[in-house]
Amino acid sequence: MLFFEDPSTCPCLMNCTIFLSYTSNMITSGVRETIRYLAEHRMVDVLLTTAGGIEEDLIKCLGPAYIGEFSMSGKDLYKKGLNRGGNTLVPDENYEKFDKWIMPILEQMLLEQNTQGVHWTPSKVIHRLGKEINNPESVYYWAYKNNIPVFSPALTDGAMGDVFFLFSRKNPGLILDVIEDFTKLNKISFAANNTGMIALGGGVPKHHMCNANAWRDGADYVVYVNTAQEYDGSDSGARPDEAVSWGKINTEAKPVKVFGDATIIFPLLVAETFAAQAGKV
Repeated sequence: MLFFEDPSTCPCLMNCTIFLSYTSNMITSGVRETIRYLAEHRMVDVLLTTAGGIEEDLIKCLGPAYIGEFSMSGKDLYKKGLNRGGNTLVPDENYEKFDKWIMPILEQMLLEQNTQGVHWTPSKVIHRLGKEINNPESVYYWAYKNNIPVFSPALTDGAMGDVFFLFSRKNPGLILDVIEDFTKLNKISFAANNTGMIALGGGVPKHHMCNANAWRDGADYVVYVNTAQEYDGSDSGARPDEAVSWGKINTEAKPVKVFGDATIIFPLLVAETFAAQAGKV
């Protein structure tokens, strides 16, 4: 049994349960290796990300990405079959490799659903994909190995959604239950003795993480790293104090928001905290 199917069995509940949320560009960029380090060494307990945060990690295991420029012409790149994410270029053929790799896995999942009654959720799918990729360069390989749950409530928003769409046209019937995942996430938060939240960027992962912590009268430790501003009118740009008003951050907590580039700040933060303490444990 996966511990997040029975949150009371999670060893992390003995101390502080650390939630890490991040947007897809963190995986597209070099921050992927920092997140992988944390998963490999069991320094975080729960991961939350977008569909892109899942697929980009797996795709990097199947084919190389290249460094380009933010200013490169989209029209020229499109003609060359190159997709730009920031200053990273991903060839079309990488997505073709991803399709060929994942389709047989989805077929097996559908078979297990129909013959064994397996009830699939996004976190269970990610767990299976981490097992199947079997590559130590992958964040989700280590999440699988170390039984770290990965929640992605918007799993269809990206290439993952495209493969689900293409698969369902030929093999209809595969069901993913997002409500079950939401329940698991909330139970982990509710059962924890203390919780810490680290948010890289904003969006669905950050809000999903914060919302889960509202079920325990708020997180005890909080660090946001992003460049979003309050005048955006977005949850991403909100100061931590706004989350306090919703009960998502404990009123006694001392949250910090770092305004800056997470691709620079987060590796330095990890080097001076998690990694620095690793040899002392």
